[in-house]
Amino acid sequence: MEANFTMKFQPVIGLEVHVELATNSKMFCGCPVVDSVEAEPNIAVCPVCSGMPGALPVANERAVEYGIRVGLALGCTIQPTSIFARKNYFYPDMPKAYQISQFEDPLATDGTLIIKTEDGSEKTVRVLRAHLEEDAGKLTHIEGASLVDLNRAGVPLLEIVSMPDMHSAIEARSYAENLRDILRYLGVNSGDMEKGVIRFEANISVRPEGTEKLGTRTEVKNLNSFRAMEDAINYEIERQSKLIEAGGEVDQVTMGWDEAKAKTYTMRGKEDSHDYRYFPEPDLPPLKVDDAWRERVLSELPELPRAKFERFVADYELTEYDAGVLVAEKTTADYFESALKASSQKVTPKMVANWMTGDLFALMNQNDVSINALKLQPAGLAELVSLVAEGEINQKTAKEILAEVFESGASPKAIVAEKGLGQVSDGDLIGALVAEVVNEHQAEVTSYREGKEGIANWLFGQVMKKARGRANPQVLREELMRQLKG
Repeated sequence: MEANFTMKFQPVIGLEVHVELATNSKMFCGCPVVDSVEAEPNIAVCPVCSGMPGALPVANERAVEYGIRVGLALGCTIQPTSIFARKNYFYPDMPKAYQISQFEDPLATDGTLIIKTEDGSEKTVRVLRAHLEEDAGKLTHIEGASLVDLNRAGVPLLEIVSMPDMHSAIEARSYAENLRDILRYLGVNSGDMEKGVIRFEANISVRPEGTEKLGTRTEVKNLNSFRAMEDAINYEIERQSKLIEAGGEVDQVTMGWDEAKAKTYTMRGKEDSHDYRYFPEPDLPPLKVDDAWRERVLSELPELPRAKFERFVADYELTEYDAGVLVAEKTTADYFESALKASSQKVTPKMVANWMTGDLFALMNQNDVSINALKLQPAGLAELVSLVAEGEINQKTAKEILAEVFESGASPKAIVAEKGLGQVSDGDLIGALVAEVVNEHQAEVTSYREGKEGIANWLFGQVMKKARGRANPQVLREELMRQLKG
């Protein structure tokens, strides 16, 4: 969505990303974390997460460690001491009428995330902080009533706050997508955005190009998809630009995004930190992270998407496109490397990449199967690609076998042996088949020799039919051309 303005504006965008940490229990109590979409309402609730008087919170160690893991992956400084605070505000789905969060002393500070911009160049977005907090419950509005489900109340969240370093919706989307990839690689979040485990809040303002002073910002809350976030940011950029050019002023407000109407709407005036009356949580001691804990978590970090991408391009000589597709999911990258390791010496990384991103992914999409659920193990794919590389079967036969082993998980070698699908490379046998076709189609041979060279491909197909698709294509084509020129 673009508009023409007499004044040029530069958007300024920062993102707050709320990440549900994939722990077994909640942030401050022993209640299990259940699926907020599929579980029966209010089955995972106790006095602590329902805000009963006298109930005492205890911090979830695994959630803290997950927060440290994310902070280190983003290059943040992990603070040796961080403080939980009470953020006071009343909503029907916040049973205590306050949220336990971190304010002045967060867990992690001063990180970075590298993104791709519209022109393909790289840009560093600064990460201001990452702090731990608890989620609120869930409201469902039905026929004038609001129903409260507290299953989600108290679920661990990590809020990751960027600096306002992005200047387009595309940059914001790149930041959000890269961050989600990191979270999934770290194993701290499933990335299932349709279930609300990652939610974005975009802070958006515009200013005349060439100026440094920030404009008044609006915050668009609870964006739960990349598309919604991109559309909402683009809408706000245009709305604010039109308003300022017409002589109006932007109000600092909190906004929602109406997906059906494709527009933002005002929810309430934007709060400042003093509105929440923060003060240290009296029932929780300061959170201490010593050097040994931090260093252990650092040593256990996996190779992250960016580093893996660069290695795939450098070590395996893959294109940036192939490397990007393969490293988008850690399980896909692991599958590729396992298949490559199990392949014969004649198999190149590009061969494995082509089979995965082409035929295998097509079968997965057609059958709605994830790579985690494949019956065809990496060793099986390696076996199939090796058979092609060694000349045991041709591409056409390999595609047919792939479809079969995708369904059964059987050994490609066993199928080749059982069905007699091995590629025929015997020169004498192929020569005899070519001679038969040449003798049967003298008119076409004459046309070829008179200059209609395209007929050679048709004759090639006739020989392949006689060979039941098993002839070595290279040997067949060489022999066909020899006999046609004779």
